Amino acid sequence: MAQQLLMPKATAVWLVDNTSLSFEQIADFCTLHHLEVKAIADGESAQGIKGLDPVMTGQLSRDEIEAAEKDPNRKLKLSAPKVRVPEAKRKAPRYTPVSKRQDRPNAILWLVRSHPELKDPQISRLVGTTKNTIQQIRDRTHWNSANLQPMDPVTLGLCTQINLDLEVEKASRGIVRPEELAEEERLLSASQTQNWGRGEAAAEDEELDAAAVFAKLTSMRSSEPEDGEEQG
Repeated sequence: MAQQLLMPKATAVWLVDNTSLSFEQIADFCTLHHLEVKAIADGESAQGIKGLDPVMTGQLSRDEIEAAEKDPNRKLKLSAPKVRVPEAKRKAPRYTPVSKRQDRPNAILWLVRSHPELKDPQISRLVGTTKNTIQQIRDRTHWNSANLQPMDPVTLGLCTQINLDLEVEKASRGIVRPEELAEEERLLSASQTQNWGRGEAAAEDEELDAAAVFAKLTSMRSSEPEDGEEQG
């Protein structure tokens, strides 16, 4: 990958202000047109851009600038980077040793039975298998189903306990556990059953008291003199 100059216009501003390089040299180094560099020198362009020192950023050496100032035909060369960043490598498919490949169906069977909440992509990530194989083991259509024995993939060395716990935790999110069921769907506690009868009795007493108060109010209203009657 070819090295590129960082912030070329800001670098051009600095070179115009701090060196005697020609417009053509600066334009070539900063990948600009020489008329644009001239406009920068005349104050007609890049007025709001702060110059960037290429020496401080390690993209140009002081010796290279001085040599180019002495020779108008010399082209500036970018300095080699001091730190090389390795190119990102594509993640290769997970490799499972040949000696452990025969254990994968047993591990899949263990995962399917012990952690039914796991999805096929999660199982595939854990033991390095295909969705088709997982489905065959789920449906008992695998060619070796009769001989498969569920075996912990961690014990087999196909995955780590940390990765297994992480996938199980992800799969468990959003799944309602028995202890999280609604209150009305659980059995009542002993204290609740002991107070059940008392609650009904208290409710009946409240109803009786309300009826008595209503009857008393009715009798009081009937004993009051009607409008137009003389009071003794």
